[in-house]
Amino acid sequence: MRAPRRRAEGGRRSMTVHSSNKVKVLLEKGIEVPNPESVEIGSMVDLNRISGDGVTIYAGCKIYGRESLIMPNVKLGYESPVTLRDCQLGPDVELKGGFFRKSTFLKGANMGSGAQVRDGCLLEEEANGAHTVGLKQTILFPFVTFGSLINFCDGLMAGGTSRKNHTEVGSSYIHFNYTPNQDKATPSLIGDVPRGVMLNQSPIFLGGQGGLVGPCRIGYGTVVAAGTICRMDCPEGGKLLFGGTRKSGDLEFHPGVYRSVRRRVVNNIIYIANLIALRQWYAHVRSLFHADAGLGNELHRGAMEKIEMGFAERIKRLGALAAKMPASAESYRKIMDTPSRELLDRKNEFFHKWPQVEEALKASSKWTGDISARDSFLDKISRDTGKKGNDYIAVIQGLEPEWSEKGTSWLQGIVAEVTGEVFSLLPSFKPE
Repeated sequence: MRAPRRRAEGGRRSMTVHSSNKVKVLLEKGIEVPNPESVEIGSMVDLNRISGDGVTIYAGCKIYGRESLIMPNVKLGYESPVTLRDCQLGPDVELKGGFFRKSTFLKGANMGSGAQVRDGCLLEEEANGAHTVGLKQTILFPFVTFGSLINFCDGLMAGGTSRKNHTEVGSSYIHFNYTPNQDKATPSLIGDVPRGVMLNQSPIFLGGQGGLVGPCRIGYGTVVAAGTICRMDCPEGGKLLFGGTRKSGDLEFHPGVYRSVRRRVVNNIIYIANLIALRQWYAHVRSLFHADAGLGNELHRGAMEKIEMGFAERIKRLGALAAKMPASAESYRKIMDTPSRELLDRKNEFFHKWPQVEEALKASSKWTGDISARDSFLDKISRDTGKKGNDYIAVIQGLEPEWSEKGTSWLQGIVAEVTGEVFSLLPSFKPE
């Protein structure tokens, strides 16, 4: 006799009894559920990871996954139903409607209805979006604000000092993260980690009805005019970037022929180096604000996991690009009367040195920067938390300028250490 098929979590038939019992427990914990019969709680959800303090779950919401975490004063589904799977929600988070999976939201982060926030996203304090925002493998630092109708996957954004002075992405914006050559080695760094974590940088503005073609690097204080498709780097910041509609025309297109790889590889390596610096910031600085056991510690663990997911994704995508280089070089030779020897040598170097580069990057936990500088900075943070409590924003923004500079110097040292190691393996890619 054939064994009955087990339905996956979220399947209607097997969920009814278990879900209603779980909703009953949540009601007993003090959670507000205006329409209990419409709410579905998956069989793998650990109710001990859901706070009973000030949480509201509106009609039609569904919560799945053993990693789901909900802290005090979270609001789910006020504008439209929310589906939540294996996400960690910090205090005061509000998800007004949409689908959220394997992402972490720190205190006060919020998203409007129609959102789709998929694997590997980390939204820090008060980062937010209006309706219909799509994110994946994206990290938003505090206060970063998205308008409506936005698709922005594979990026890190920082800048701004408050909800009134914040980095902004205008409505109807897209980060182009998939190329005609079918690769996604396209992460864009808007701001950076070493300065961005100090919450004292000028905001960045990406104007509405525009786009950014990854991988790009954009510095603090940059304004990209509305309607502009930005294809250039501006890491120095402080510029107004604008552009009109390109002239129409047609050219032969040869799939797989990369006429340039240097900028693409350089921007990927710098992005990965920034993630490594962010990992150290979370491991040593952020951890001081979640030192207590319980839900706060689980929230921190979720955030660390998202950084690791981003790191693994970038290694995977850059490795896939390296694997394409032999075929790319061969196709390039066939279509060019006088192929560039420099470009061919660069593709060859990237392909053959990738295993060493990958090994070096995967050993990145050893890159801690100047340990004495780090420990001095950590002592300062510990003293300030003793005076001001565990308010991350208040403590970091309360640092005297010389201490902010010391913290930035420590993290920038990590970025320099990583990039120096990698470009010693890829000398033809070393930035000038």
